[in-house]
Amino acid sequence: MGTTQLETVPEPKYWHLKTVLGEALDSEFQVGEILPNERELAARFGVARATLRQALEQLELEGRLQRRRGVGTTVAPPRVGVDVSTARHRWPAAGDDSWQAVDCAAAEPPVAVLRLLDAESDAGTGGAAHADGPVYVVRRLRATQGQAVAAEQLYVPASSVPGLVVPGTQSGTALARRVLRELERLPLEGQDRAVELGSARADDAKELDRLPGAPVLVVTTRYLSGGRTAAVSVATYRADTCRLTFGDAGDLRIAS
Repeated sequence: MGTTQLETVPEPKYWHLKTVLGEALDSEFQVGEILPNERELAARFGVARATLRQALEQLELEGRLQRRRGVGTTVAPPRVGVDVSTARHRWPAAGDDSWQAVDCAAAEPPVAVLRLLDAESDAGTGGAAHADGPVYVVRRLRATQGQAVAAEQLYVPASSVPGLVVPGTQSGTALARRVLRELERLPLEGQDRAVELGSARADDAKELDRLPGAPVLVVTTRYLSGGRTAAVSVATYRADTCRLTFGDAGDLRIAS
């Protein structure tokens, strides 16, 4: 394999390198194949390693490459279409077996989630309180074709599940299922959904077999009932393997 030098081009060097690398992926590599290390690739294309990393990051963002823990950078398979339309999905657990509950506990939501729940954080409440009582955080994973493609944190105020009785300090999968069942008792009035590009946090990265900081798609959904926010879902999707589809609902809002 010979050395390829980049021509002087008006566009950023890393962007031109991305195009050249993309062509090499199509002609020289198979899906799942591990790329040479950064030193070899930088030498082949006659660029600095910083320029190479920028190009690789762009290709990862476009779903062409995957960085796998303990493996390296591999050629990614085609993205999997994941339906996130509200026309199909109602309450978080209703009629959707692709999501699996993994844990649940009372916890303090992030400030951004508290704002969506129309409440202010109170530092003196012990770390798991909300204006209307505790907030249950249900963790779920979504799998498509046997692969984990999304991790979700669903924030449910105690006021949304008034019939829920929690013995002692119960947590885990059993509590998650009970919270979801109680939530389904409310009449769902609508959903408010936004999508934005983000970076994988450490816990989500581990569950999705990604590296912290890897590009992800974050879908935030407010579930509305009784004229208020009954629950907030923050679902993190793998940007390298997923393309989100929204059906005919017309409910997509681009978050900036």
